[in-house]
Amino acid sequence: MSAGIVIVGAGHAGGATAAFLKQYGFEGSITLIGDEPLAPYQRPPLSKAWLKGEVDGDSLLLKPLNWYAENRVKLKLQNSVSAISRRDRTVVTASGDVLGYDHLILATGARARPLHVTDDVSARLLSLRTAADAERIKTRLKPGCRLAIIGGGYVGLEVAASARALGAEVVLLEREDRLLARVAGPILSSYFHKLHTERGVQIETGAAVSDIALSAEGFSLGLMDGRQMLCDEVLVGIGALPNDQLARAAGLECQDGVLVDETARTSDPAIFAIGDVSRRPVGLYGAVTRLESVPNALEQARQAAAAIVGRPLPAPEVPWFWSDQFETKLQIAGLTFDIDQSLVRGDVATDHFSVFHLKSGIIQAVEAVNSPADFMGGRQLINSRIRVDPEKLADSNLSIKAVAA
Repeated sequence: MSAGIVIVGAGHAGGATAAFLKQYGFEGSITLIGDEPLAPYQRPPLSKAWLKGEVDGDSLLLKPLNWYAENRVKLKLQNSVSAISRRDRTVVTASGDVLGYDHLILATGARARPLHVTDDVSARLLSLRTAADAERIKTRLKPGCRLAIIGGGYVGLEVAASARALGAEVVLLEREDRLLARVAGPILSSYFHKLHTERGVQIETGAAVSDIALSAEGFSLGLMDGRQMLCDEVLVGIGALPNDQLARAAGLECQDGVLVDETARTSDPAIFAIGDVSRRPVGLYGAVTRLESVPNALEQARQAAAAIVGRPLPAPEVPWFWSDQFETKLQIAGLTFDIDQSLVRGDVATDHFSVFHLKSGIIQAVEAVNSPADFMGGRQLINSRIRVDPEKLADSNLSIKAVAA
């Protein structure tokens, strides 16, 4: 008798895999184990629409609750897996259940990278990974609240925009010399710096936090340059760490995430890893990396589901990401690996422009600000690997189709 499939992690990646398995004709049982009380839900709105009260929990759900029972997907929520026995093909849950599996899928995601502070301070700090985190932030962001955000990446900037919409005062502290230093080029960094400062966000770059203490007025932040700042709340957004502890304990190959192949299969043929926890090959760039995004989670969910049911693997996708801040939509396609030229298409001053990154005339990535046509066309050109004329590409009077021709 088949033991079925066990999915550890009931986030976007885990929920999507269960749905794709059923869509692809898998008729066996699926057990989906998650440590949150909610069924699989969308996470991108947490830093935006959820904080601003524009959506509720039901609207975030990937599938209505009755879908799981109707499709033989057993939800084990507010639970977790404490151990994997690869020899016996079983997992042990925190509640003591022993579940057998034919295939095991690890979709355990990532956790917020912590600051090294005392326990009493740590308990009061905010971070954003789950719906519970987002609800905690929303209840503490009152009009006039002084919020300090540590980290000038996408999470920090998105929360800053939402906090300003809620009437909070925001200071954003970034230890590097510019925003988005690890994920975007200088042009995009400068644009978002200006966007946020014009809307009342105080941005301090080159500002490393040395210590945080509780004070009678909330928090006292000490900076490396000797300055002190007082605030009511502190949100930490300095990146994420993969939740690969379970995989490591089971002896799977890991390297800042669980190493997988192009089918999302780990070093154990019966075990797959998908989403933020995995370190995967990106053939277009000859690289192996972690991609923290919903599109990556969905692509790997398709890969794993196809491999399990014996379908042809889906065609590789160009990695893509997005971010909404204030009225601005940023869409990114590709990765800025190994580039030798960057150029702007459009006019930054009009809030409609794109930054293209090339290597020997081949587009490696595009960062499109309020420019969906450039994003879609750029994504296609990245996938095609054809050389383009940089002068034509920079001419926004020419369509992307004309550039490709």
